[in-house]
Parts: sequence; structure tokens; C-alpha cells
Amino acid sequence: MNEDDKHEYEALFIRQLEKFRIDKGVSQREMSLSLGQSAGYIAKLTSGHNLPRMITFFWICDYFNIHPRDFFNEEIIGNPVLIDSINKGLYKLSNEQLKYILALVTDLSKK
Repeated sequence: MNEDDKHEYEALFIRQLEKFRIDKGVSQREMSLSLGQSAGYIAKLTSGHNLPRMITFFWICDYFNIHPRDFFNEEIIGNPVLIDSINKGLYKLSNEQLKYILALVTDLSKK
């Protein structure tokens, strides 16, 4: 990985962290303390001074109730928890039902 890629991923991490935090309606301080960190921890992350340890990243994902793979997916506009619940339900449908769902999602995505 070159330096440009590294900076791009760091910027993506910061954008996503702030997006999910704001969507949850919590302050940086509140989130920091909820994660068992110092009051300024999230502020340091979002300023680009630090990156979290891997275990702390998993705690952050758990805090937002999202899967780590979803954390970096900028295409997710809706709530990742709802999307995951819908996805799990799809496994129980027949092929015919899945075709109806696909048609519905395709139509809704156009609007």
C-alpha cells in the first residue's frame, strides 16, 4: 500500500466515524467515554492524529451496531442494521419471492 492509499483509507475512516456518530446523535465526548476511552479520544481520531487499535475498531463497530465490513461501505445510505436484518430475511425466501423483491428494490432505487 502506498502513502496515497493509506491517507485515503484514513480519510474514509474519519468520514465514516463522523457520519455514524452524527447519525447516532452522540457527541465525541459521549462516544469516547462509552467506549471506555479518555474524553478526547474520538476527537483525536477525527482530527487524524490517531487511528484506533484493531480491538477498539471492533468496539466502535459494536457501538454503532454495524458489521466491520459495513463501516467502510460508503454506498450504504440507510441504516446498516436494518439492511443486515433485511438481508438475513432474504435467505428464507423462494426464488420467485426474491424476483419480486428485486423488482421492488430496482423500482425504489430509481426514485
